[in-house]
Amino acid sequence: MNRLRRSFLKSVIRQPRPWASFIRGACGEPAGFKGLVVGLYQKEGDKGPRLTPSGEKLDDRLHGRLSELICQTKITGALGRGKVFNSVDPEYRSIAVVGVGLEGIGFNELEMLDEGMENVRKAAGIGARSLQEVGCHEVWVDGMDYAEQAAEGAGLATWRFTEQLSKKNTPMIPKLELYDSPDIDNWTRGIFKADAQNLARRLSDSAANCMTPTTFAQNTVDALCPCGITVEVRTMDWIENQKLHSFLMIAKGSCEPPVVMELSYCGTSPEDKPILFVGKGMTFNSGGLNLRRCRGMDEYRGSMSGAAACVGMLRCCAALSLPINIVCIIPLCENLPSGMSCKPGDVVTLLNAKSMAVRDLDKAGVVMMADPMIYGQNAYKPRLVIDVATLATGVQMAFGGGATGIFSNSHYIWKQFQGAGALTGDRVWRLPLWNYYKKQVTDELGYDLSNNGRGRASSCLAAAILHELVPCSDWAHLDTRGTGMLTKYGIIPYLTQGRMTGRPVRTMVQLIYQLACPAHK
Repeated sequence: MNRLRRSFLKSVIRQPRPWASFIRGACGEPAGFKGLVVGLYQKEGDKGPRLTPSGEKLDDRLHGRLSELICQTKITGALGRGKVFNSVDPEYRSIAVVGVGLEGIGFNELEMLDEGMENVRKAAGIGARSLQEVGCHEVWVDGMDYAEQAAEGAGLATWRFTEQLSKKNTPMIPKLELYDSPDIDNWTRGIFKADAQNLARRLSDSAANCMTPTTFAQNTVDALCPCGITVEVRTMDWIENQKLHSFLMIAKGSCEPPVVMELSYCGTSPEDKPILFVGKGMTFNSGGLNLRRCRGMDEYRGSMSGAAACVGMLRCCAALSLPINIVCIIPLCENLPSGMSCKPGDVVTLLNAKSMAVRDLDKAGVVMMADPMIYGQNAYKPRLVIDVATLATGVQMAFGGGATGIFSNSHYIWKQFQGAGALTGDRVWRLPLWNYYKKQVTDELGYDLSNNGRGRASSCLAAAILHELVPCSDWAHLDTRGTGMLTKYGIIPYLTQGRMTGRPVRTMVQLIYQLACPAHK
């Protein structure tokens, strides 16, 4: 019995091993220490797992100790699997070795995804988050041959929504640096993209009472004006003078005053036609008089995620100094039930002289966007119109969170979006924009359009309505109902479960880059 007790005591006081799984560090860890993320390629055939070139240099400096630990812990290099080793290197208190999957993997046509880039995002994100959890205040990240994607993964994974936390409970967000690589330009570009998506995440995730139309406008001014972007905030008098009646029809149900923002980025000659973005900015959507069920209604604070994505995209384009002109029209309001609310069956005449019946207030997105979209085309004569909105459940039921639904009258624009999504890992997929659906929203006797149409293809019907508002220009509609709100299913490792995603900011930025710099695509 005494022998067993002595053996137990020895096991308790024994020095800890220099490695640990991805778990929180013990109490008493020194604050402010540095961590390092290095990649490990998966073993293939007779070849064992192999460190990236930067990892091999580190291993040489440590006289092979890192390879020895990898062998002892049997890390295979499988994507996202790894260990955190402590007290191995005097400069870096913790080293996270993360599997990057197979070396040399590239574009997968069946998945419509560059798997090499996406694997690096996942590996960098998992590694950086694991070091954040053990208390590293400074995280250096191996570029793993894709510095931009490593920056995106690490920047998105370590971000936290802290706006509504007390100072005592605010989590630490580490400083990120590129390790052992001269590719600082691509790293910086990735950090810009991650910061832009994180801005959209913050705007979308704020409580509805903390992100009213007026507050959203002020946050946009604070975020964009220092970047040289022109921000004009239009209030009720201007909205009434411009006769944006469809927008006011929804906004009048709330006591919060509506706002329309015009954001302008001039990256080339002012005479060049801009790209027009219209972002749905419904800061809370209760369904109006067609009230939604209470369970899960708090998620609809994210009904303005389309507007948030436009703000994030524009900030990133300005940071990258892309040579293109962009205009964003963002209508902001709430959709609430009250004595002033729009009633099912009400009819409004749009700026293009067509009449629209509002038969379902739960589908108010197309109504509030209609006149602002027409106004933007009349005022700016754009070469391309893109609207971003969480409109209908159809795309969410079809794709879940796997892809953003896109509808377009231009095959060229669809292919550009498809290529952009393959590179960013935030994919889009085309849905039909057929006369079959057009007839279901226009074939009415008493009015020209209905806001819900007939049938169950809700996303296709919403797109058909918006298509009626874009008579001439090339146009694309992004329905982000499944991707732009809470992360619930098929969790992406570098995004936080149960929080707003900020998608598809990086895909929008990549599209703008492809249009602005076609020679470098």
